Order: sequence, then C-alpha cells, then structure tokens
Amino acid sequence: MAGSSNSSMRGSRSRRAMADINVVPYIDVMLVLLVIFMVTAPLVAPSIVNLPTVGGAAPQQQTPPVIVNIRADGNMSVKYKDDAGAQQQEDMSKADLKGFISDRAASHPDQPVVIAADKTVKYEIVMNVMSELKAEGVKRVGLLVKSQ
Repeated sequence: MAGSSNSSMRGSRSRRAMADINVVPYIDVMLVLLVIFMVTAPLVAPSIVNLPTVGGAAPQQQTPPVIVNIRADGNMSVKYKDDAGAQQQEDMSKADLKGFISDRAASHPDQPVVIAADKTVKYEIVMNVMSELKAEGVKRVGLLVKSQ
C-alpha cells in the first residue's frame, strides 16, 4: 500500500506551466539596434541638392528698397535712391508718406519697402504704417532688424 500511495502521489503532482517570458534577449537585441542607429545616423548626409549650372545666365537686378525710418519720437523719414542712383532722404508725416508711396508705387511697382522702427516705438504704429503701405499697392513690405 505504501508503494501504491507513493506512486499515486507522483502521478497526481502536475507540472506547472511556465508563465514568465524571458525578455533579456529582446532587450539585448534592442540595445544592439540602438547602437547601430546611433552610429549610422551622423553618417547619413542631409539632402543636398546639386543644382545644374547654366552658362550665360545674367544675375537678376535687384532694386534697392525704400527705407521708412520711424524714430522713437514718432517722426518719420524716408530713404531711397532716385533714378540717377543718388541717395535721398526726406522727413515726412503720415499724410506725406501716403502720397510719396502712392507716387513711388506707380513709377516703381516692384520696389520693396522696408520699415526701420526704433525698438521703443509701439507695435501699433509700425503695423499702421505697414497696413498703409499695403493699401497703397506696395507688394513687398519688410521689417529691418539689427543682427545680434
């Protein structure tokens, strides 16, 4: 009897299924791939465009911009090059600026206008001048800044 009970104990003991997954090999593979990507990433060149060359292409003539200076006290002046190429500067009010820009836009339609405002001037004043320039038909309006 003792032998039979011993054998029945052995047969009744069931094997437990392993529920744990061994993730160490997966982590190793992931780290190896990470190292490979980190090493090869700097070697990949950014997209460089090789432009074709054209013989005899003349560079485009760029018209010098009209510069509208807005000083800290709110006064304005305009710097521009006349048709002879001489540098001109005129102090003017908002009404004078409006007339000047409309005349200038009629004679030089593609000429850009750059606003150079003192950093203490209110943003609203600069935006009003910019909107007036756009209303007068100026196609390209920019802001002049000083590089650091």
